[in-house]
Amino acid sequence: MSETAFKVAVVQAAPVFLDAKASTEKAIGLIAEAGANGAKLVAFPEVFIPGYPWWLWLGAPAWGMQFVSRYHANSLRADGPELAAIAAAAKKSDINVVIGFSEIEGGSLYLSQALISDKGEMVFKRRKLKPTHVERTLFGEGDGSDFRVVDTSVGRLGALCCAEHIQPLSKYAMYAMHEQVHVASWPSFTLYRGKAYALGHEVNLAASQIYALEGGCYVLHSSAVTGQDMFDALCDTPERVALLNAEGCKPGGGYSMIFGPDGQPLVPHMPQDQEGLLYADIDLANIAVAKAAYDPSGHYARGDVVRLMVNRNPRRTCVDFGEGVTDGAQWTEAKVE
Repeated sequence: MSETAFKVAVVQAAPVFLDAKASTEKAIGLIAEAGANGAKLVAFPEVFIPGYPWWLWLGAPAWGMQFVSRYHANSLRADGPELAAIAAAAKKSDINVVIGFSEIEGGSLYLSQALISDKGEMVFKRRKLKPTHVERTLFGEGDGSDFRVVDTSVGRLGALCCAEHIQPLSKYAMYAMHEQVHVASWPSFTLYRGKAYALGHEVNLAASQIYALEGGCYVLHSSAVTGQDMFDALCDTPERVALLNAEGCKPGGGYSMIFGPDGQPLVPHMPQDQEGLLYADIDLANIAVAKAAYDPSGHYARGDVVRLMVNRNPRRTCVDFGEGVTDGAQWTEAKVE
């Protein structure tokens, strides 16, 4: 392979629900497997550790509170032992890792993603800018500093979570930083089947596919599997079984994929109830061909007509007296870091 060509891997697997230690061990096993098969980057689903909190969608908040303490206890600190173990695994297998996890800071949780390099270093940690719908009853928000695209050994890499791929302005902020490889982390797709098309795998796979076409980048679309342990924990009535999986109380919902910079799917689908890794050989040189037609933040843009402004300042809720920080946001046009 040339310097611009390498193998990537995408996870389709169920976490060990509400168990940070076991989910971390499972992630480390998948990292080792991907590395042994020659992959230089592996992408994980949204909040793979400790699993997606499906109870938010299945009943009243009062009913769901029974799971909150355990979810907090199994969420990860940015400097905690679980991410340190994942970093060690990445270094050992000489592979870059993008892992989705529930981050805890103080008394608040965030839908976070971390990029850990093949040297075992955390290159960035970002938080989902706006939790979706009922997610806002459990998770806090990120801020403009969470738009991150960075140089790595596998090109300029960025990541977003789930329905952030439905936000046109957020996507454009990422495109403007000239992504070459993008990790799209999603949960599983079993919820409200036949009742809410917008939450299904068809339209959300399409969102990742359009991201690849618009951004002229490779997209690693990683989705989880709803595991049997999730059903056993959450589906205590026939109504909740039907809401979480209309096909019955059995694992499923995995629809991972890898898209090329022209939007083309690069691998066959894995069965939705099967766990494993998808692999594709990619070449960053192909991006030039895709962007010859479309580059919405470059030659195909009209900044004199419409443009995006981005506030990249971290949001601070407590400032020490004398720091000289003002309330005024500093706005800048989207640009390469």
